[in-house]
Amino acid sequence: MEKNTKQKIYKVVMLIILVALITFILTSIFMYKYFGEGTRYLSVSPNDGGISTTLATFKKIIDQKFLGEIDDQKVLNETIKGYIKGLGDPYTEYLTKEEMQDFDADVMGNFVGIGVYLTQDLQRNVVLILAPIPGSPAEGVGIQAGDIITKIDGESYTGEQLSEASSRIKGEEGTKVKLEILRGETSLELEIIRQRVKINHVEGKVIENNIGYIKFNSFDEGCSEEFEEKLKELKEKNIQSLIIDIRNNGGGIVSEAIDIADLIVEKDSNLLITVDKNDKEEIRKAKKEPIINLPIILLTNESSASAAEILAGALKDNNKARIVGEKTYGKGVIQELLKLKDGSGLKITTNEYFTPNKNKINKVGIQPDIEEKGEDRQLQVAIEQLSI
Repeated sequence: MEKNTKQKIYKVVMLIILVALITFILTSIFMYKYFGEGTRYLSVSPNDGGISTTLATFKKIIDQKFLGEIDDQKVLNETIKGYIKGLGDPYTEYLTKEEMQDFDADVMGNFVGIGVYLTQDLQRNVVLILAPIPGSPAEGVGIQAGDIITKIDGESYTGEQLSEASSRIKGEEGTKVKLEILRGETSLELEIIRQRVKINHVEGKVIENNIGYIKFNSFDEGCSEEFEEKLKELKEKNIQSLIIDIRNNGGGIVSEAIDIADLIVEKDSNLLITVDKNDKEEIRKAKKEPIINLPIILLTNESSASAAEILAGALKDNNKARIVGEKTYGKGVIQELLKLKDGSGLKITTNEYFTPNKNKINKVGIQPDIEEKGEDRQLQVAIEQLSI
């Protein structure tokens, strides 16, 4: 009985070995036919010897065996972009020479495109339109704040491809770009002619009850000086209070937002607290005496982000403005731009920032004093508050 049992076990084991051997032979034949010379194993792992050693090994193999043409600059750009993407930070990115030129044009407020403010919606991983630029081709075809760009010239884009999407939208003046837009549940296809777009960072006017109104479209270079000029014009018209509108403002240069707050907040007051990776804290204070001492309402919405939130936090915590609208976006980290010798650049997250009262902004946002939805209603409530 025991002998028969051993024989059965032996037969089962041999059958398993035979099946495995046949499977291996058939798989090898298939792989040989499919890949030509079959599958071979390299004596290197992505974890061996660090990044530079691993890349050097792959480069050597590709130089020896790759059939196609190799564009060294393109490979280098994509390698750096891949490394940066691996950090997992949506705000840290490598900009090629061409992308840096576009970035500089944007900051200076003069470029060829359709005229929209874009951001990456982290929750949905989509390219989100914060707002069309007033007077732009985008505004002319009816693009709205909150629209999502799903395709550009037939090619799909996700939020993490924000830089690529922005570059694809831009182009030569007079040429056309086709966008597929998602607005709620509705999909729209729009064809837009690219034009030279001039950004007006600051708009100002007097509205009812001697209320001054200043809107910031962005915080790009020079907008603090523009704000000071607009404010002077409005004060000459005898305004008695002021509405500052930072709705749909995706931010910009941190120092510009701080300089604006410095014109409103008392000298030596805290404007911003930043903390770096080593937990080193820096407090930025107002350096000037304020040039305005009027009741102020700040208008915000969920697209008020970054530098816009710095201004909101500085004015709210120093009791210089009440906020009407919606909770802000919640981008509370600062990027430093490093320009490289070849014209490319690295935008890298270096600090987290907090309001003067050390309130967290990143992924939290700033809560309004009076919560209100709808742009028209928000403005009306601000007017009512200042008319009391």
